[in-house]
Amino acid sequence: MISPVKNIDDYLAIQPEKVVVALEKIRQTVLTVVPKAEEVISYGIPAFKYEGRILVYFAGFKNHCSFFPGSKSVILKFKNELKPYKTSAGTISFIVEKPLPASLVKKIVKAKLKENQDKLKNKQLNKKQFTGV
Repeated sequence: MISPVKNIDDYLAIQPEKVVVALEKIRQTVLTVVPKAEEVISYGIPAFKYEGRILVYFAGFKNHCSFFPGSKSVILKFKNELKPYKTSAGTISFIVEKPLPASLVKKIVKAKLKENQDKLKNKQLNKKQFTGV
């Protein structure tokens, strides 16, 4: 499916105002943690890419918003802080009246960044071991 939006600003422009406020807060918080992250649309929703890998996604829906670290281990790492929110393997859902605190978003982004960097290091190590280079 081709997304009707080409960038995050376009995506936010078609959201209700109360959703925009919540999503813009997430957007700005992610950028404070990873200022060089690239804003992209992936699977039709806003995402941040860093060093060639998706870092996190976020989106607005009819009755809630979601923040997608896309990592079960990151969700589990913050399970106590996430108790007030609905979570699944790689998703955190919240209502706009009770948004995710910026401090928690920062922690989650940092954890996902570390996870991505660790995966890259392991991939490079495995390649080196396999090829001998």
